[in-house]
Amino acid sequence: MNTNSTTILRMISLLALAGVLTVWCLPKVDLVTLPKRDTVQVTIYNSADLTLVRDQRALTLAEGLNELQFSWANTLIDPTSLEMLPRSQADRIDIQALVFPPRVRNLGLWRIQSGVGGKVPMEITYLTSGLSWRAFYMGTLTADEKTMRLQGYVRVTNASGEDYENAQVRLIVGQVHLLDEIAELARRDPPYGRPVTRGPEIVAEVETESIKMRQAKEVMMAPSAAAGRPKEIVKEGLSEYFLYTIEGTETIPHGWSKRLPSFEAGAVPVVNLYKFEEERYGSAVVRFLSFRNDAAHQLGDTPIPGGTLKVYRRVDEAGHLSYEGQSAFKYIPVGEDVELNLGPVADVVVETDLMDFRTDNFLFDRKGNIAGWDEFREYRVRVKNTRALDVKVEIRRNIPAADWELSRQDQVGEYEKVDLDTVKFTLALKPQSSAEFRYTLITRHGTRAD
Repeated sequence: MNTNSTTILRMISLLALAGVLTVWCLPKVDLVTLPKRDTVQVTIYNSADLTLVRDQRALTLAEGLNELQFSWANTLIDPTSLEMLPRSQADRIDIQALVFPPRVRNLGLWRIQSGVGGKVPMEITYLTSGLSWRAFYMGTLTADEKTMRLQGYVRVTNASGEDYENAQVRLIVGQVHLLDEIAELARRDPPYGRPVTRGPEIVAEVETESIKMRQAKEVMMAPSAAAGRPKEIVKEGLSEYFLYTIEGTETIPHGWSKRLPSFEAGAVPVVNLYKFEEERYGSAVVRFLSFRNDAAHQLGDTPIPGGTLKVYRRVDEAGHLSYEGQSAFKYIPVGEDVELNLGPVADVVVETDLMDFRTDNFLFDRKGNIAGWDEFREYRVRVKNTRALDVKVEIRRNIPAADWELSRQDQVGEYEKVDLDTVKFTLALKPQSSAEFRYTLITRHGTRAD
């Protein structure tokens, strides 16, 4: 362990605790020296400020009663979540208690009754705050924009107060509901609230973790993938959660962020679609890129965590790229589609013009007033593709009436009634080409609509 860094596990000298031990009036016990970590594993949620740390060390125990001093000063560890378990000879080692001395902050004393002497592998687990991760992606389209190389990354940020050296990193996707925030538990003094008196000793009352916290911890305690293979992301489904294990180890000092690879798919089939809808996007044409999280699209092994995808396109054999846009998306389950909004474009243009308007087919009430009528509107729609590639354009028209009729004056593109008041025209345009179509919309009003 780096003695210059702030650590959550450190020895407090006997002289510094002489006054505390006097108050405790404990019999003479052996002080266990805390050795350097053998391994450490961090399992980080992305939906809550919650991380499980599994710290493994070989403790040197003497036969009889041993005492381990444990400090978490300047960190965001939750002391109520601390646990210690022997990894061998568990039947001869009894972890009797973890107690918190009065008038000493950020310190716990583990009392260990051992029936063996020598080194014993132990695992210390706890929940901490301050570690977080988020996903982001890079997509590189081929020159014809039919497939995309998709690379996934995660950025792990450490603001926990502790350096994690050579740590195995695991990431969990899924919602966890906490009754208490870990950071608040870490700052509470004493750890379990107001101490209570038990005979001559002052100890803290041990509370039971909430059911939800325990469930979250059990998920994070799931076994990791076997080491020894080339580094990759191992993915496992765990109930309503999904666990990503990054093989190998990473060093993430306090105050640092580190980018780690998540996955890569070499040739994901994609669909480019240009949409025009004045009520939603104004006069601009907006580009969308879509694909499906399944085997046919070189994906489908696991859900894809939500994040931001930046899209580029190869423009020549030298590998030069052009920036095409970016889009944020939510969690994509296996078998689901994702449609990415890459923003407005200038190289595909849609213009709509009202060419004619008139009213007709009047109905009158008994007093001679107009009670119903029809409105006739003739529209011209022009679409221009200035790109060097084929494009597919979808034009939606929203109709501000419940009773209407649409008649086409040509058969350019495809026409579809989407719902009660929406129609869709779909056109496929060759490079450097344009198209035009017209339609007449009749809307009925007043008693004509009845």
